[in-house]
Amino acid sequence: MLSKKQNLLETIRGGHPDRFVDQYEPFAIIMGSPFGNRNPNPKLGEHNIVNAWGVTKSYPVGTPGPFPVHTPEKIVIKDIEHWRDYVKVPRVVYDAEEWEPFIAMAEQVDRNEQFVTPFFAPGVFEQCHYLLEIQRCLVDFYEYPDEMHEIIDMITQFEPDYAAEMCKYVKPDALFHHDDWGSQTSTFMSPDMFREFIKPAYMKIYRYYKDHGVELIVHHSDSYAATLVTDMIDMGIDIWQGVMNTNNIPELIKEYGGKISFMGGIDSATVDYEGWTEEVVAARVREACEACGKLYFIPNGSQGLPMSTFPGVYEAISRQIKNMSEEMFKD
Repeated sequence: MLSKKQNLLETIRGGHPDRFVDQYEPFAIIMGSPFGNRNPNPKLGEHNIVNAWGVTKSYPVGTPGPFPVHTPEKIVIKDIEHWRDYVKVPRVVYDAEEWEPFIAMAEQVDRNEQFVTPFFAPGVFEQCHYLLEIQRCLVDFYEYPDEMHEIIDMITQFEPDYAAEMCKYVKPDALFHHDDWGSQTSTFMSPDMFREFIKPAYMKIYRYYKDHGVELIVHHSDSYAATLVTDMIDMGIDIWQGVMNTNNIPELIKEYGGKISFMGGIDSATVDYEGWTEEVVAARVREACEACGKLYFIPNGSQGLPMSTFPGVYEAISRQIKNMSEEMFKD
């Protein structure tokens, strides 16, 4: 039997996996850092928590994660033409002693079995709209392109600065990075605009990680983003996590398998709800596995961490993935 790590690599490299990858099983997710200790994020049920960037966030019960609060007085950048007056970039360099708990987390991982995988969020686009408010942000790409380029340059510099410290102390094997680029049915901006503003940032950020020992880039965007797959490949993304069924996943695998792999295919909203049943989960997992096949595909709910909104759903998906492995890999 292959290790979790070996089975993932066989899957994404077109080899001979002996089972489906069970969601996040190959990734030992490392949450936090000395910066994270100073960048508070609301826990479930908490409201109006201000993070290190000055962004106010809340995590209402029954929602899949925390979200920024954008009432007028809480928006960070109130005048984009003077955005520097409102944004203070948090520091990322801390003494080695402060990294010790996170080094210990990494040292507890069997790297032959799993990838040491730091979690990073929000990404470039999300950080823009966290600071600005999403509708205003999208308009500003048209009305204030110079200022948006400046803001993105600022974020792009922050991320490799942070990566330098993470790579120095934790020495990750993989990276799990969030940045939602669309709704369920469309990207938030045209591919051309994405290529002008967002893609160059990630070319720099993901290249830095790969140049410093990170083997795999896993990017979360639980959205429609089929029109950006060639750009993801250019950026160095190895696995697109959160890929929803509004994307034609079997066609994407057929066209791009071997260059990028796809993790998702089980839209969380179709299984992760109050009153969910094992039978519904089993049906959705079967549909995904049969449609997408054994290579370049990792069955997974679209949510961007090994969790579910309603208790038990994540574990039910894993049980049904095991059942499909026993059925489809029995030869």
